[in-house]
Amino acid sequence: MRLLGVLILALVVCSCSATKEKSIFNGKNLDGWTPKIHHHEYGDNYANTFRVEDGLIKVRYDGYDHFNERYGHLFYKTPYSHFHLTLEYRFNGIWREDAPSYTHLNSGVMFHSQDPATILKEQDWPISVEMQLLAEEKPGVPRPTGNMCSPGTDVVYQGQKDPRHCIDSRSKTYKPDEWIRAELIVYGDSLVQHLINGEVVLEYTKPTIGGGVVNGADPKIFIPGKPLTSGYIGLQSEGQEIDFRNITIRDLSKKR
Repeated sequence: MRLLGVLILALVVCSCSATKEKSIFNGKNLDGWTPKIHHHEYGDNYANTFRVEDGLIKVRYDGYDHFNERYGHLFYKTPYSHFHLTLEYRFNGIWREDAPSYTHLNSGVMFHSQDPATILKEQDWPISVEMQLLAEEKPGVPRPTGNMCSPGTDVVYQGQKDPRHCIDSRSKTYKPDEWIRAELIVYGDSLVQHLINGEVVLEYTKPTIGGGVVNGADPKIFIPGKPLTSGYIGLQSEGQEIDFRNITIRDLSKKR
């Protein structure tokens, strides 16, 4: 599988001239992006959780009295199937101590998500696949980033459906406050690759709806076994402040 991933990555690099990279964050405001936060309606940016300052999308909690499981996601307006997403992130700011302990120096990028307009008010997580972003908590203790987590989904890893909610990548461990380049290369449900600072650190196939974790979803949307071949992209807020910048996408389904 690793050799296949290298070959696929080489094909992507060779075909870059045939597709056009597009910036999906203008550095000025949240045009094209809409939040969905647990306990709130789609479009309600509770307490200005997601904001643009200094050319960055920032996740901040200075308007919160208490976290109250307000897991949030900021979704881009356009769904994608075959794409190459690139962004940079850094953990910069507080972690809310009333959030679950696992959210410390933890965030993510969701993809192949259900239409965010179909996420119910009391649904905690979107049905999606997550590229999990982490940073070092304890010096010398490995904590890779660019992992896979599966809210309401399953994936095939190393040839078989993997029962784990999260699968660690083989990335290095990075300290908070470092800017890290994260990339997703996605071919529908046939191959997904995670890259950190230019290196392929994880790959898997066949994301489908299933598994656990997601609570409160519409049963008309949550259909176990349904292949996830496309969907929406979202930036996560789950208790840890984080910054995002330089968000671009290349549509790999189109040839120009």
